[in-house]
Amino acid sequence: MIVRQLMGLNPWARVLVPFLFVWVLFVLIFYSKLNTSAAYSSTADGDDSLKRLERAVQQLERSKQVDQELRLLVDEYLADAGTSVDRKQHFIDELGSKLEQDAAGSTGWFAVGRPRNGPSLEYERLRRRVESNTQELWNYLHSEVTKVQKQAQRSAPELVKPLNAFLSMATDHKRSLLTDIERMRAADGYEAWRHREAADLSELVQKRLTRLQNPENCSTAKKLLCRLNKGCGYGCQLHHVVYCFIMAYATERTLILKSKGWRYHKAGWEEVFQPISDTCLDSNGASHASWPGQANTQVLTLPIIDSLNPRPPYLPLAIPADLAPRLMKLHGDPIVWWIGQFLKYLLKPTGETQQMLENGIERLGFKKPIVGVHVRRTDKVGTEAAFHGIEEYMTAVDDYYDQLELTEKVDKRRVFVASDDPKVIEETKTKYPHYEVIGDPNVAKMAAVSTRYTDSSLNGIILDIHLLSLSDYLVCTFSSQVCRVAYEIMQSMYPDASGRFRSLDDIYYYGGQNSHNREVVLPHDPKNHDEIQIRPGDLVGVAGNHWNGYSKGKNLRTNQVGLFPSYKVNDKIEIVELPKYPDVK
Repeated sequence: MIVRQLMGLNPWARVLVPFLFVWVLFVLIFYSKLNTSAAYSSTADGDDSLKRLERAVQQLERSKQVDQELRLLVDEYLADAGTSVDRKQHFIDELGSKLEQDAAGSTGWFAVGRPRNGPSLEYERLRRRVESNTQELWNYLHSEVTKVQKQAQRSAPELVKPLNAFLSMATDHKRSLLTDIERMRAADGYEAWRHREAADLSELVQKRLTRLQNPENCSTAKKLLCRLNKGCGYGCQLHHVVYCFIMAYATERTLILKSKGWRYHKAGWEEVFQPISDTCLDSNGASHASWPGQANTQVLTLPIIDSLNPRPPYLPLAIPADLAPRLMKLHGDPIVWWIGQFLKYLLKPTGETQQMLENGIERLGFKKPIVGVHVRRTDKVGTEAAFHGIEEYMTAVDDYYDQLELTEKVDKRRVFVASDDPKVIEETKTKYPHYEVIGDPNVAKMAAVSTRYTDSSLNGIILDIHLLSLSDYLVCTFSSQVCRVAYEIMQSMYPDASGRFRSLDDIYYYGGQNSHNREVVLPHDPKNHDEIQIRPGDLVGVAGNHWNGYSKGKNLRTNQVGLFPSYKVNDKIEIVELPKYPDVK
């Protein structure tokens, strides 16, 4: 009855409905718990049952008290529905406060009593740093013990067995510690906030992009022309379009994508993915120029990112200043989330593409839990990347499942293998029979250089990236743009998926990015000629992580280039002022 009255008033009143729904849900859950306790009491120890029943009664009394307070608040609102906006907002805040007080005094299902603005930035940064430093400590320990093992095999074979035992025990310690860190996150009371904040931020960015791409008057709108003609593979071309979109967002120009004659599909982008605008797809305008043009030029044409001059500060790895405080708190690698939002907008499949994806999932039997493995061979190996045997990939997959099985039962270890070499899929099946190996050799064949730019190959690579992004964890080489695209898309599926990967070579990067710097938080003096000195406050331009406890980079203060302990630095988040799109609420 109260809900119907509220719904009949005005938009302010409708805000009450979610609050009341949550409250009713609390009461229903309580009764469910109470019934469970009553059923259990017939077999469990009497004292324990009485204690549980006593706690349940206390929760019921608290719920009754909050129920009464809520009714008084609602009655007050209904009696004075014509009050000011400030008065109504006060009412909403009071209502939310009562619900949070109820939650704060509860346990189990009710334990959500945390401030609505979530944890502090310091807490989230520290929590993530503890997790990453634990992994870096393991990288160092594993690397050093492995070196000693190799030496022992040559000169002291009697040490091999105890070293193996030590490494095995250390592995168990590492997994236990990472499990405890994960449980701490799940139990800190902020998980609901993380999911809500991720959804709110994504919705805001998607609305801004929709507003940008659908101007009120296309004929007078300022536009940015992007040609889908970069001479590279599919992942690289997606990153080219994202770069164009970021430039459009920063300059408040509607992005016009010219894709006819696209090397992957001659008919163009719009036959594979939905158009990027509902109202403005042409590049007509009163004036045209190449980047940078003038502020009053209506249509600007962008070059590829490698030829861009001048280079603005808002290229990756920068994030917008107005979103930065929220994003830095929410996510472990904000730029990857930011890139992922542009891909989320761009990669909306047409009906035919969507059907192809659904058929592929059903045909391959793709289901979770599953690890996505991308093995790049053919044209990359020996030029842009080193060769990595399937054993290296599967060692990381084993490690993921060993970790997972500490907290949940795994019915079957599954792995989805995507590659441009069909032999990789068969090799995985042969060498790892205890795994359910999912992969399509035909797609791998079509990914070969000779047949790569065909419709069949395009469908294959779209399906591969889609399934890689849907996987629970990624094992790949970040030197491949296909894997980086899958990782970027994955970020829109979780509040923070920044740790759901294992790269066998590079750290994450964006082709054509501005400098990637890390800020030193702990001092280091070099122990050998390969290492460099760093001091707190120094900026280090990072070149890569060797995954052995050390990273390589250039100290921008001393200009020294060399190795330094990875745990002694933090990523420096590049923040730039960008349009705030105030008309998007």
